[in-house]
Amino acid sequence: MLKNILVWSLRSAVAFFLCTLLILLIFRVVPTSLTPLMVQRVAEASFEQSSPFINRRWVSYGDVSPWVYRAIIAAEDGRFLSHNGVDWNAVRNAQRVNEWRQKRGRPPLGASTLSMQTAKNVFLFPIRSMIRKAFEVGFTYGIEFIWGKKRILEVYVNSIEWGNGVYGVQAASRKYFGKDASQLTRSEAARLAAVIPNPRKFRVDAPSNYVRRRTEFIEGRMGVAIPK
Repeated sequence: MLKNILVWSLRSAVAFFLCTLLILLIFRVVPTSLTPLMVQRVAEASFEQSSPFINRRWVSYGDVSPWVYRAIIAAEDGRFLSHNGVDWNAVRNAQRVNEWRQKRGRPPLGASTLSMQTAKNVFLFPIRSMIRKAFEVGFTYGIEFIWGKKRILEVYVNSIEWGNGVYGVQAASRKYFGKDASQLTRSEAARLAAVIPNPRKFRVDAPSNYVRRRTEFIEGRMGVAIPK
């Protein structure tokens, strides 16, 4: 009985690994389709009796203004090109800082890299659990090894949410600035990056004082390098 369980568990693990590897290889060259977050938003809209819609158009890496990549790295992950997917120094620092913040009733700081955010956005539902976090780390190392930095950025900017029903930089650029993503200016790219932490609260087209300040902060850090 125990032997059968062990054999079944081993076969399941191998099958899961091979399926994951196949998916990663496919999405290395094929545009990612519906993400779990998109599915969740559609379900939420159905429960709220509103009309669900997804505004998204995939664009290749070279069809996005380089300012967008610089803004996102500056805003979300300044060490993107130097870490291997998980920035363990940032994780340890966040753990120390969050102990202090928790005692004072302040929200915790995150330590997710752009690679981790991409893995979560494309493969996992946005729920908080240690099991999901473990899968996130596994997928993160997988896309770092199989996709590389350039592909990770390409998938990231085409997958993240930029407002209700708006996904990806091309849809966001057309909606908020009336132009293609390739034509975005430095300040426009910075403003898009400024709302990423909470795109359903912060608005690109009607920026609050916080978004304006964060946009200026990001613009001051946009001299970072990007994958070629």
